[in-house]
Parts: sequence; C-alpha cells; structure tokens
Amino acid sequence: MAFGFGDILMLIGGLGLFLYGMKMMGEGLELVAGSRLKKLLAVLTSNRLLAVLVGIAVTAVIQSSSATTVMIIGFVNAGLMNLAQAVGVIMGANIGTTVTSQLIAFKVGDFTLTDLAPIAVGIGVGLIMFCKKPTIKHVGQVVAGFGILFMGMDTMSTAMEPLQQVPEFVNLLTQFQNPFIGILVGALFTAIIQSSSASVGILQALAMQGLIGLDGAIFVLFGQNIGTCVTALLSSIGTNKTAKRAAIVHLLFNVAGTIIFVPLAMFLPFVDWMQAITGNIPQQIANTHIIFNLVSTAVLLPAAPLLVKAANFLIPGKDKAFEPMQLQYLDERILATPPIAVAQVIKESERMAVLARQEFHDSIEYFFKPNSELLEKVTANKQVLDYLNKEITSYLIKISALELPASDSKAVGALFHTINDFQRIGDHAENIVEAGQAMQEGKLSLSENAVNEMKEMSLRVEVLLDEALHMFRTRVYDEELAAAINRSEEEVDQCTEEFRNNHIRRLTKHKCTPEQGVVFLDILGDLERVADHATNIAFSLSNQ
Repeated sequence: MAFGFGDILMLIGGLGLFLYGMKMMGEGLELVAGSRLKKLLAVLTSNRLLAVLVGIAVTAVIQSSSATTVMIIGFVNAGLMNLAQAVGVIMGANIGTTVTSQLIAFKVGDFTLTDLAPIAVGIGVGLIMFCKKPTIKHVGQVVAGFGILFMGMDTMSTAMEPLQQVPEFVNLLTQFQNPFIGILVGALFTAIIQSSSASVGILQALAMQGLIGLDGAIFVLFGQNIGTCVTALLSSIGTNKTAKRAAIVHLLFNVAGTIIFVPLAMFLPFVDWMQAITGNIPQQIANTHIIFNLVSTAVLLPAAPLLVKAANFLIPGKDKAFEPMQLQYLDERILATPPIAVAQVIKESERMAVLARQEFHDSIEYFFKPNSELLEKVTANKQVLDYLNKEITSYLIKISALELPASDSKAVGALFHTINDFQRIGDHAENIVEAGQAMQEGKLSLSENAVNEMKEMSLRVEVLLDEALHMFRTRVYDEELAAAINRSEEEVDQCTEEFRNNHIRRLTKHKCTPEQGVVFLDILGDLERVADHATNIAFSLSNQ
C-alpha cells in the first residue's frame, strides 16, 4: 500500500488533533489548579532544588516546557525572579515535559491509553456541555483534551503505516543513527513546530509502526531537547539582559545534556540498557527522554553558577535600573498562564495602592507646609499613578479575554473598579495640592478652628484609608475590620456635615473670608470623596 496524498492529510490532521488535545488538556489543568499554581510559584526561593521541583510541577500541569520557560522569562524580565532561581525552574520544566511521552508509551498487555480515547472524549464533552459548575467544566476539558490527544496520536500512527512500504523513507530514517544528522533533524523539526512534546510524540508514532528503533531515535531525541529552546530564545527578544540570559541558560543546559549523552550512546551500550528495561519501543523513547533530563539536571544543577557565568559572558552588561514609569510585576509573556497573570496584576495594583496612599499623605502635608521638594514628589507620583492606571487597565482587558476560574474572573472585574479608585484618590490629592498652592499664592490662611477641623478630618480619612488598604492586600473578609471601616466612614460623613455647618457659621459671623471658605469646603469635599473611594477599595476583593 503506497503512501499517498490522503495519508499526508491524515498525518497533518492527526498532528493537529494531537497538538490541540495537548493544549486543551493543559489549559484545563491550569484552570483546575490555578490557585495551586500561584502557591507553587510563591514558594520560589534561592534554593535550587526547590526551584527544580516547582518547574516539574508547573510544567506537568500546563503540559509544555516551552510555556513554562517563556513564563519564567517573563518573570525575570519583570524582576520577579533572579537568574539563579530561573535556572532551577528551567531544569525542572525539562523533566516535567516528559509526562506526555510517558502517557503515550503506557501499555499493559494489549491495553494502551489510546483505547480510552473515544470514551474520554465522550465523557469530557458531556461534562463541558451539560455541567454548569465551572470546575466540573474544566475537568471535562482535561478529560476531553486527553482523549483528543490520543485520538490524534492514533491517527498519526495509522497514517504512517504505509511508510513501511516506502524504501526511500526507511533508508532516510537509518541516517538518523548518525549523531550529527539525528541531532540536527530533531532540533530543526522541534524548532519548527515549537513543541518538544509533540515532536517526541511523532517519534513515538514512527516507533509504533516499526519505522524506527531506539538506536535511530536516540540522537533525534537529543536534538529535540535543543530545538525546544527556540521558543524561549524568540520570546526573549525585546526583554532585558537578565531575561535573555535565562533563555541562554535553557539552551546551554540542553546542549550540555546532549554533550554528556552523545558519548554514552556512541561508546557505551546505553541503547542496550534502555532496550533491556522494556521491549516496547515507544516506552524506550519515553524512558530515554526522562533519563536524559533527570541525569542532566542531577549533573548540571550543582554547576548552575557556571551556567549563569556562561550566560553572563555571552550577554554582557548590566540591566537599566528600575524606572517608576514602568510595570514592575507584569509582562506580556505571563498572559500565557492566566492564573499567574491574575496574581501578578493584583501585585501591580498593590503597588498602585501604596503610591495612592503616599500621594494622599504628601498632599495633606504640602497643604499645611508647602515646599518645592514635596511639590515635585507629589507631581511625580501623580504621573506614575496615571501611567499605572492606563497600563493596568490595558492588561486587565487582555486578561479578561482569557478563560479564567470563576474566582479569578471576579477578581479581574473588581480590579477594574479598584484601580480607578486609586486613580481618583490621586486626583483628589492633586486638588488638595492645588488648593495649597492657591492659598500660598493668595497669601491666605485658615482660621485656627478651620485648621484643627481640617487636621482632624484628614487624620480620620488616613486611618480609614489604611484600614481599607489592609483589607485590599489581605483579600480576606475580616468582620471586625469591616465593621471598623464602616464606622470610620460614618464618622467621616458626620464630621463633613458638622464641619461644613461650623464653617458656614464662621462665614456668617465674618470670621473668615469667602475665598477661605471656598478652599475649606472644596478640601472637605475632597477628603469625603477619598473616604468613599477607600471604602470601595476595602470591599472590592474581600470575598475573593
């Protein structure tokens, strides 16, 4: 039976199903394990072994070492992770990506996971279509993706069957026993399809049809580990030097691993050892894949500082110092992992919260004690607040277009309002500063009573703002704190009414001028509005 155009179409269709199933399963796992992913990344420390474990776990969830590495480059570029931490996670990602090849190779007697594929697709689609609970839908996505992945694998394998009768193709595969050719083909093919899991899967599909043995597949496998670095290298374009170094470390790690294993495969009976474990060739490929990454990690993890030095040598120079007018926690690459992107946008919003709080405090200080240095600081902070409001809103729009767990979707919706509250606090602070300037230019001053009332009012608002920001940062509903915030707001409203009436009486008794009265009442209104925005912030994420 000749290999014809129909078989080519079937092969392409099978590859498409395989890639889509892997993506669907990974996204489903990501949605199910969203909060756990955040916790995993939160435990990152300078402990390299812990970083490796995190890399394994994250990649096992999102089913792509390339996606993990791209995300890590985003973290490094955003300054959330140093290069030493990134090295461990990248090594762990290489181990985590071997899960797919192990699933494909799984076989007990005549039973393989492919036999479950139609059932998995049926159950998964049923859960997606007929269950209302988001978590169950996401589980359905995992199950359906699992089934589609194996249906694609089976389709590819069937499409390749006629290739056994094509002598030219069989002869071509024998050339892969040449280390240089095998590594080059594996690297190029993986670089083209941007997925080492998919390229290893195709290699296993060839093995299922008896078209290639481990002696021919092993060097291709080594090359595939190098080819997967292309995604990270492309992703590092436009990043800072440290992020570029992270991509280079990924490449150096896999090249070093290949240098270690090529002599083993050429001069030692390494292939025989792998074949002695099991006669199942797809399993031999999967076992070689995981041993390659485990041994490479075990050997190179202690040498991580040398990899970092090599990356520093290849990418010399220092990164520019962090500028206030730039995002500190956000990077476009992190959007590939939505639950992580949500956690990071909350961090950036917390940064905006700190700035808004400082802006308000400085504006009050400036009103009572004007000076040029404080004015410059307030003006600069206001520009940063405006910048963050614009950029975070843009990022939130991108996140909201992604599929998110219900809790994250709710958090994103709340953040749209919250960052606007921060922005408005900055606007009211600016009004207070302008009032201080007007007072200074007009050589005006408030009465002693008015000054005391203004100080009392601003102090109450600052206390309320601190309580609100604490609630925002913890995102835990504390009944006692919530009650305190509500009391504080009521007290601010009462003071506003009382002080307004007091001031009107001063005006009628000519104890202050109309110009002074306008300034006092305007600032009173600004303080009351800051209290309102603070209360909005307090309860924005309290139920997340």
